[in-house]
Amino acid sequence: MKEIVVTGGLGFIGSNFIEAALEKGWRVINIDKKTYASNNIDFGKDPNYTLIVEDIAKIKTLPPCDLIINFAAETHVDNSITESISFVNTNIFGVHNLLNIILRQIQENLIHSWRYKVPVFLQISTDEVFGDIEEGFFNVNDPLKPSNPYSATKAAAEMLVMAWGRTYNIPYLITRTTNNYGPRQHTEKLIPRTISSILKGESVPVHGSGTHIRNWIHVKDNVDAIMTVIEKGEHGNIYHIASEEEYCVVEIVRKIAHAMGKEFDDIAEYTADRSGADVRYALNTDKIKELGWIPKRKFEEGIIDLIEYWKTNINSKH
Repeated sequence: MKEIVVTGGLGFIGSNFIEAALEKGWRVINIDKKTYASNNIDFGKDPNYTLIVEDIAKIKTLPPCDLIINFAAETHVDNSITESISFVNTNIFGVHNLLNIILRQIQENLIHSWRYKVPVFLQISTDEVFGDIEEGFFNVNDPLKPSNPYSATKAAAEMLVMAWGRTYNIPYLITRTTNNYGPRQHTEKLIPRTISSILKGESVPVHGSGTHIRNWIHVKDNVDAIMTVIEKGEHGNIYHIASEEEYCVVEIVRKIAHAMGKEFDDIAEYTADRSGADVRYALNTDKIKELGWIPKRKFEEGIIDLIEYWKTNINSKH
């Protein structure tokens, strides 16, 4: 049985990952400080699941494990622009603290008492660390050029992981993924906000002209990719996770409106554009495809299922 520590496992992607890990029979210890973005989920009271309510920037020790997967992060770009210190605390200091705990336990020979080798540290990152690209795709070793406080903190976290890997020989993996969608995503994000707004009879805010392009991947495909990296990835490497579906904001809102029997012009409300907004994100995924992973879920099919999910969960905080 694989024993893993997941941080931020009550969040959108983390909770979907924990479900998949428990289905594999893995033992999961979830460290989550239960912020506004956390889901109220107990994973069916699975005996292989344990929750520790703690802040990764403040926790003092880590449980014995084979693998540490860091989903914990402040993620909403708009929030990072208006108030960035929480992003620095979690996304940078939190990662620094986790790495230093591993290092201290190595130096104090506590790893041997765990009955494990040094755990692999898997950092969950984002395509936003590169900034934007109008044509083509970013390769895994292209230079990072983040455009906003959120992506800057995620880029800094990657640098810490790589530095601790080289200096202290802590085994690591990094995944960068594009925009996820799926169940349990917070309504501050575009797709759940659009669906929930239409269900409530409210207008849907569209930043600027709504022409900024993003790559969209279902969270279940992302989880499958992360599992592939865990099982087949080479330590000390970075893997890009993306689908082949690119849409701008207007296209996303139009597709959802059409699926819900609405007209775009009747529900969309244009608002001021985000400061420093990136034009387009795009990742080259050749490396992870060499491990045998490909996305399986199509956007328009996933949206139909998601609309049904929100009809049931419209009154929840997510």
